[in-house]
Amino acid sequence: MADAHEVPEIHDDIETPALQPGSMGHLAPYPAVEKHMVPLNFPAARVPDWEKRGVEKLGEMLKKYRSLQVYMDICVKCGACADKCHYFLGTGDPNNMPVKRAELMRSVYRRYFTPAGRMFPGLVNAKDFDEEMLKQWFTYYHQCSQCRRCSVFCPYGIDTAEITMAAREIMDAIGVGHKYTTEIVAKVHDIGNNLGIPKPALSGTLQFLEDDMLENTGHEIKLPLDQEGAEVLLVAPSADFFSEPHIQSLMGYAKVFHQAGISYTISSYASEAANFGMFIGSYEQKKKISKRIAEQARALKVKRIVVGECGHAWRVAYSFWNTLNGPFDFLDNRYPVPQHICEFTHDLIGRGALTFDKEANDAYVVTMHDSCNVARASRMGPNPGGQFTIPRDLIRATCNHFVDMDEDTIFEKTLCCGGGGGLLTDELMDLRVKGTMPRVTALKKVMAEHKVNFLALICAICKAQFNKMLPMYGIPMDTVGGVHQLVSNAILLGKNKGIV
Repeated sequence: MADAHEVPEIHDDIETPALQPGSMGHLAPYPAVEKHMVPLNFPAARVPDWEKRGVEKLGEMLKKYRSLQVYMDICVKCGACADKCHYFLGTGDPNNMPVKRAELMRSVYRRYFTPAGRMFPGLVNAKDFDEEMLKQWFTYYHQCSQCRRCSVFCPYGIDTAEITMAAREIMDAIGVGHKYTTEIVAKVHDIGNNLGIPKPALSGTLQFLEDDMLENTGHEIKLPLDQEGAEVLLVAPSADFFSEPHIQSLMGYAKVFHQAGISYTISSYASEAANFGMFIGSYEQKKKISKRIAEQARALKVKRIVVGECGHAWRVAYSFWNTLNGPFDFLDNRYPVPQHICEFTHDLIGRGALTFDKEANDAYVVTMHDSCNVARASRMGPNPGGQFTIPRDLIRATCNHFVDMDEDTIFEKTLCCGGGGGLLTDELMDLRVKGTMPRVTALKKVMAEHKVNFLALICAICKAQFNKMLPMYGIPMDTVGGVHQLVSNAILLGKNKGIV
């Protein structure tokens, strides 16, 4: 695999690359097809009057989203964001500078929505929404993982991720969609999860994992499915149900519920935590996907909802659920809505419901990768910064050896894994390899200095991305794992204390 893709050289520190104009201009995703577009109420193919329709859609969005209008107007091209994008750092393509990528939309905005652009387009770099511009949009707005790192450094707080989302929504509206993301959204509506796992397969997988845990622990640890009246509805990313290392975290969740004596269930109708409606910029799709979860919480008569280890799923849940499908006043108001699995486990530790043998993880020297959507678009717990401290508290509670990466690459400055934002697809592999280079640079540094051999994650996309990328950089695949994988290794099972 390493021979098939150009793997950037790793240096001692992350360096700003020499400009390579157009170096990634050839790399566009596969276009969406009719069978995925039509169920999402998008045109089956590019509409005949797409130029006009695209400009009209941009106008609608400028009125609907005031922030988008502001972002179009206030950028002064100061360059503060220029070297903050992992894709620019990995590719050197100036169109992957956040300011330059956003300029692809701003130039169209100026052409049709400003007096100067309408009268003197050449003087203000205003450009038509034509075939060449659409090609650049489709290419470079699918070379943004919506990680929002650039927004941390922007003195005006411009959210380039929102511009990317808007561009994708406009393209979907004219029938120019992205196959990977639209196919996944269609699977959720049709089957209930991103991976298209039908109920019999899901049930069989859960039974297999129950048998595996019984054999390895001697305890009957359940993964209940569609159990009405359980206290908790657990909504995990579908990768947790079938692939390594994700299933290790799922078993960790199950052990936590078992040991605390708290009943829970997984829903076959709404088994998926992830919400790709955000990646395609569609409010309606984001609402429709999250509605399944609200409906199942009511139908199964649960008291609270807990979200598993998935970065953007937590962002959608934390930031948008109440607006999309609230109020959730039918749930127990003693608990936050939603609640992250890390919050859930952290609370139980604080109340003495769980104990651990930290030596069970002594084979590991652990470091933590903050996933973008958790770090920069959400919180956990009652205190600011809880999204950073709570997962690390869990690691320290279950491990004897932990070290953080460089402070400029963690917390709100965390580097993207390179596979988020709907880009975790094989045709974009060259981009993904280069985009992960900055994080690998920081990881290799602590591996060399502190003998780190375990990268702890709370995001399914990050796990999948690093699982494939790290071996290309000479790092073993089993370096990748979840925070609740560490919990699963160390938790002491026995008579529970009945603390709820």
